[in-house]
Amino acid sequence: MSLQFVIDILSDLILLIGLFFVFLGMVGLIRMPDVYNRLHTTTKIGTLGAFGVMISLFVRVGFEPIGIKALTLGLFLMLTAPIAAHMIGRAAFHHGSSYGIDNAVIDDYKEACERLK
Repeated sequence: MSLQFVIDILSDLILLIGLFFVFLGMVGLIRMPDVYNRLHTTTKIGTLGAFGVMISLFVRVGFEPIGIKALTLGLFLMLTAPIAAHMIGRAAFHHGSSYGIDNAVIDDYKEACERLK
């Protein structure tokens, strides 16, 4: 077995893991009842799915310019996607977006926001 063959298999395995997270995120996007749960699943696509694909590309090509760009983009997504999801969720909350299940919600954040007013 050559080293390139092992690298290709490892890259394909990481790619499949990333695509698996993308698939699960898409299923969650369709099945989840409200904006907060959907936001949670799409954040998984942005972080774990895209990061898996970028790492797979980096493993395949190595330290060539496209590999460095893929690694940089993957790290950028890992850092910014959760922050963006938090901001979108907070904006949805302040806009008055409702939860999917009304009787299972304890809204401590709403009480804290009302105390600050």
